[in-house]
Amino acid sequence: MFVDFDITRKKINVFKIRKLYCFKYYFTDEQVFNELSPYYNKEKYRFECGTAGERNKIIKYLWKVGFEVDIVEDLKEYIVKIDRMKPYVSILKDSIEQAEIGRDRIFLMKDIRSVEYAIEQGAERYAVEMDFK
Repeated sequence: MFVDFDITRKKINVFKIRKLYCFKYYFTDEQVFNELSPYYNKEKYRFECGTAGERNKIIKYLWKVGFEVDIVEDLKEYIVKIDRMKPYVSILKDSIEQAEIGRDRIFLMKDIRSVEYAIEQGAERYAVEMDFK
């Protein structure tokens, strides 16, 4: 069996957070952004939808325009924490969601590369089950 594996496709992770499907990506193609703009949350700088049907429609469109999409339901691998007193702006820009617990800021990062960058900036992995509210 031959599997067509296209390494030119860019990857996007779609995270299941409570009842929302969310992802963050900066589209350089204005037409792609315009097509997805009904799903863009300007306050959180991310795309989101509330149903599996909408999610599937978005995934189908993204595939058509050259993206590979992974649905992430187990968030643990993408969560980091950093002390609230440490600089975090460089981490925030690549996060999907954030919360504060005690002295820590907790971030759900958009991909593994962002997790690694956050760790370089002083964050640590946060392997606790997290329910972002």
